[in-house]
Amino acid sequence: MKDLPLVLLHAFPVDARMWDAVRAPLSERLRLITPDQRGLGRSPLPETDREPDLDDAARDVVALLDRLELDKVVLGGCSMGGYLTMAVLRLAPERVGGLVFIDTKATADTPEAAQARRDVAARVEAEGAGWMPDAVTPGLLAEKADPEVAGRLRELITTQPPSGVAWAARAMAARPDSLETLRSADVPALVVVGEEDGLTPLEEANTLVETLPDATLVVLPETGHLTPLEDPAGVVEAILGWYPA
Repeated sequence: MKDLPLVLLHAFPVDARMWDAVRAPLSERLRLITPDQRGLGRSPLPETDREPDLDDAARDVVALLDRLELDKVVLGGCSMGGYLTMAVLRLAPERVGGLVFIDTKATADTPEAAQARRDVAARVEAEGAGWMPDAVTPGLLAEKADPEVAGRLRELITTQPPSGVAWAARAMAARPDSLETLRSADVPALVVVGEEDGLTPLEEANTLVETLPDATLVVLPETGHLTPLEDPAGVVEAILGWYPA
């Protein structure tokens, strides 16, 4: 695994710029690839009549690996990026040589949570993304998060295309439970969680660790749901300390 590139998939509702603070130190030690997911950042949303489904986003990831001529990678993501990682693992497990799960969970949404995502999709289509930072930032960052981090998060959210945000919200609402997929993932895995993550708390991270055959847990103190924004140095240390030298 030590020679495999690392592909990191971003959270919702932002794009690959969330990895900016970890990109340089990780790239010094390994090949790092951080794509924008469909409809977010600079990645277009394909025209389709299909219902939003993370399996289609997973096909995008596999197509990217094909274009880059990468047979196998270490694949990971934060929050929604973790859900997408699990979708790729279902679709093409032979392409995954290691896993990194950052502030994410393996279980499907409850009916109430799924409906809340669909409500977000409808509102962002109607009003744009300007209302989202005030609505979601308290859940995404630790209570005492740096105001600069909150400002950066606001910028990342408000520059997203409403159509892409709505597609991603509906795709997440429809995602399946991934516990069985993870039980059969016979590759090394790293699970990182913020100590103050209220959306996918330590309990969810422990479920990942207990389900995966070969998992290492790292808990980052005084951070919330978006640890790569709040504690990039901690995320880098966790990944490099786990990645075989």
